[in-house]
Amino acid sequence: MSGMVRFLLRILMTALTSSAVWMLPAEAAQQSAQAPAAQPDQAASQQPTIRVNVDVVNIYFTVRAKKGGALIPNLSESNFKVFEDGKEQKIARFSRESDLPLTLGLLIDISASQERLIDIERQAASQFFSSVIRPKDEAFLISFGKDTTLLQDYTSSPRLLTAALQDLRGDGQTPIISGGPIPNVNTGPVPVSGTPKGTLLFDAIYLAANEKLKSEVGRKALVLITDGEDQGSTYKRSDAIEAAQKADAIVYSIYYVDRAFYAGTGFMFSGGGESDLRKMSEETGGHVFKVDKKHPLQETFKEIQDELRNQYSIAYIPTSPLGDGSFRHVEIKVDQSDDRVQARSGYYATKNEGQ
Repeated sequence: MSGMVRFLLRILMTALTSSAVWMLPAEAAQQSAQAPAAQPDQAASQQPTIRVNVDVVNIYFTVRAKKGGALIPNLSESNFKVFEDGKEQKIARFSRESDLPLTLGLLIDISASQERLIDIERQAASQFFSSVIRPKDEAFLISFGKDTTLLQDYTSSPRLLTAALQDLRGDGQTPIISGGPIPNVNTGPVPVSGTPKGTLLFDAIYLAANEKLKSEVGRKALVLITDGEDQGSTYKRSDAIEAAQKADAIVYSIYYVDRAFYAGTGFMFSGGGESDLRKMSEETGGHVFKVDKKHPLQETFKEIQDELRNQYSIAYIPTSPLGDGSFRHVEIKVDQSDDRVQARSGYYATKNEGQ
């Protein structure tokens, strides 16, 4: 049975037990199309109908000091200019987004190289959920290693998220729970001698963005806890980045390495995972946080919380018509020479039907 089938069966079981139906976008669209349309009265039907389609691009971003990296929270619209493919755009709306509802996914690496860190991650993540998630926010929890598993679907309850954290186990110990594997993921190739078993990092990001966040609106973020070492993913790093960009999701990476694991097992630690995390975070407007003795995990979560509550938002109507599905490069410039903007590198234009 494929990963997709397993996931859909488990999602259906979860939905039925919680009296809610989780519907795929295509199915929802089909049922919507089949639903009978409301019948307007005769007078209303005689009135002309005016339809206006306006494509608005909305970018969430933060500003940091070039020296020291401190967040800069009190700038105004006049401090910024926005460019798309090198052409300046007129800002239609600007705001500071400290209170807008947030949709968040936490992805935790449970592969062998992370197993000894799980207890620390449980405690810190629980405090993070309690501090960040408010009644109008939603979050979900995914673990990934040799498989990608939904431990807790969307909820506004820190209590449920904390309970799901108790289901975290190192690879080979994860219990069967509701939610199950995310679709379209295999367990990767059998690792060659001298390498750790599979760590489906890119698959986890791709599927969290594509299957969970893409259909949501508003502020969206993925938080990863991992050493960045991918082993056996079906999807590539570029696929993960594209999925996050199409979902308008910001990727925050917590780079957490158990160096003693590699030293004790003889596995070679390449360190290349950090550059992968940096690329994915930078392309989506996020940031990489390194955990070490001076910066413990709890402090790192606090930094992410601060960043999520100190975002700006710029909206504009592109001067070039959308509809071709192309990638548009976006640059936001700030007039403060000591500051730098942290924003996604661009977006995928909506594609007209039939193209």
